[in-house]
Amino acid sequence: MYPPAENLPTEVFARLPKSFYLSDSSSTWLEARHVKMHSFLEGPSFDRSGNLWCVDLAHSRILRVDPKGEFEVVLQYDGEPNGLKIHRDGRIFVADHLHGLMILEPDAGTIKPYLQHVMREGLKGLNDLFFASNGDLYFTDQGESALNNPTGRVFRLRADGKSVELLMDRLAGPNGLVMNKAENVLYVAITHDNAVYALRIEPDGSMKKASRYIQLSGSTAGPDGLAIDEAGNLAVVHAQAGTVWLFSPLGEPLYRIRSCAGLRTTNVAFGGEDGRTLYITEAEQGVILCAQLPHPGIPMYSHKS
Repeated sequence: MYPPAENLPTEVFARLPKSFYLSDSSSTWLEARHVKMHSFLEGPSFDRSGNLWCVDLAHSRILRVDPKGEFEVVLQYDGEPNGLKIHRDGRIFVADHLHGLMILEPDAGTIKPYLQHVMREGLKGLNDLFFASNGDLYFTDQGESALNNPTGRVFRLRADGKSVELLMDRLAGPNGLVMNKAENVLYVAITHDNAVYALRIEPDGSMKKASRYIQLSGSTAGPDGLAIDEAGNLAVVHAQAGTVWLFSPLGEPLYRIRSCAGLRTTNVAFGGEDGRTLYITEAEQGVILCAQLPHPGIPMYSHKS
């Protein structure tokens, strides 16, 4: 259908030290999967000082990586942190599968629940989140949804923190999400449909029509984290395929960014001095990869004045 995407290489920016491995430790997340893992890196996001924050989903840790690639464990708690984004006021919001939307106070080293119920019912299990430029927070409530159990949802928490709106439900594993530059389309990775959906946001904020924007193939998982650049190109992590695809605004595959480490690519964030470096969390080997891209990423909400 399209010409083959051009391959782009990656290199290792940072590697979780072996002294940080928790290979013999268990957790609710690991027990549900009947596996042991030393870590499972997810949710990369940059603060204004150039530190890259991420989570260890397998062992409920919040990690910080300095510009030199040195890891630090900021916090370990009883939960299942998955997505992480930073507010422009410095607060760190965490999508936790067990506890809902959490807030980490980095200076105090504490984490507490912020949102645990919507529409008079509990959340199924949050996965990822995205701040719009006006401070509205979009998040996916994945739970255990799949093709045979399409019960996942996408919500928006207004910037005032008071109202939560359901944008779409009956989804088979809603995961990473990001808006286009005009912020009139919300892209959502639907892991168990191996697809990325486009939710059209009307001027009044409502979502009236959704479409399947990109259909992937292969991998035993599907799309995970998303990011977007200034040219409107969409970076899509293909979980368990060791790949990040870069698609044009028309959905055409431009680049295939291949992991030089393991196959469990999970999520992405743009960073670097010129914003053109794409950082990729890879959970099999516990590394953060990087690749140089043609265009800078759209600045995250944490960097907006």
